[in-house]
Amino acid sequence: MTKTNEQSGLISPSELRKMFGANLRILADTYPSVSQLCRELGINRTQFNRYLSGESFPRPDVLHRICTFFEVDARILLEPIEKLATERSVLNHPLIADYVGTGMTDIPQDVFPDGFYRFSRRSFTESDLIITGLVYVFRKDKHTFIRGFEAKEAMRQQGLPTDPQTREFRGVCLPQEDGVGALVSHKKTMATSFNYLSRVASFQNHYWIGYATRTVRETVNGCRAARLVYEHLGKDTGAVLAAARTVGFCTAEELIPYHRKLLQLDRPFA
Repeated sequence: MTKTNEQSGLISPSELRKMFGANLRILADTYPSVSQLCRELGINRTQFNRYLSGESFPRPDVLHRICTFFEVDARILLEPIEKLATERSVLNHPLIADYVGTGMTDIPQDVFPDGFYRFSRRSFTESDLIITGLVYVFRKDKHTFIRGFEAKEAMRQQGLPTDPQTREFRGVCLPQEDGVGALVSHKKTMATSFNYLSRVASFQNHYWIGYATRTVRETVNGCRAARLVYEHLGKDTGAVLAAARTVGFCTAEELIPYHRKLLQLDRPFA
C-alpha cells in the first residue's frame, strides 16, 4: 500500500508552491510598489503574480535571486516566513529579548501611526542646507518598521552611488518613555543612525520633533547630530506625491514654515 505525502512526511509540489507564494506575498508587502519590486528583482510582473498565487514556481537561479534580495534562505519553501524571521531576529536573542525584543517593540497606532511621513533636518554635510525626505512606517509581527530612500541629490553630492539599493534604508522603531526611537541602517549596515521623536502638541496633532544622530567619525566641517521633524501624511496619495517631488536639499527659506519653526535653526542643537 502506497503512503500519501502527508503520511510519509513529504511535501507535495503544490504545497511547496503555496508556501512559497504565501511567504513571497509577506515579503512583497514591505514594498509600496510591486512594479518597482519586480524591476529590482528582474522578474516579469505577470510571472511574479503567478508566484504569489502559487500557480508557478521559480527556476533555481530565480529562487536564489529572490532569497538573496530579501536576505532569506531556501526554508521559505518549507516554513512560514514569520517563524524564520523570529528565529533569526537579533532582537529576540535571550540576552536582550526583555529589553528591546518582542515584548518591547509593540508600539500602539495612536502613539506612532502607520503611513508615510515627511521629514526634515539640517544637513549633516552642508550646514547651510536642509535635507527633506519621505519614510514609510508599517507594522509586522508586532514590530514597527521604517523604510525609505536617501535623496539622489544628497547621495550624489557625497560621491556615492544613486541606485535604489544603495539609497534604501530600513529600521525598527522602539518605544521610549516619552516618544519613539528608531535604529535605522543602510544595507549591510554600512551607515547607521539613531532617531528619537516626541509628539508635538498641536491642533492637527501629526507632528513629531526630536533628533537624528549618525555613526561617523568627527570631522571639522560635518556634524553627527541634528534636530529632526516628522510630519505624518498617512496614506493620502496626493500629499505623498507632492512631498516626493520636493525631497532633497533646500534652504531655510524654502522649507515648510512649521517645519522651520520646529527645527529652531537659529538655535544650536544641544
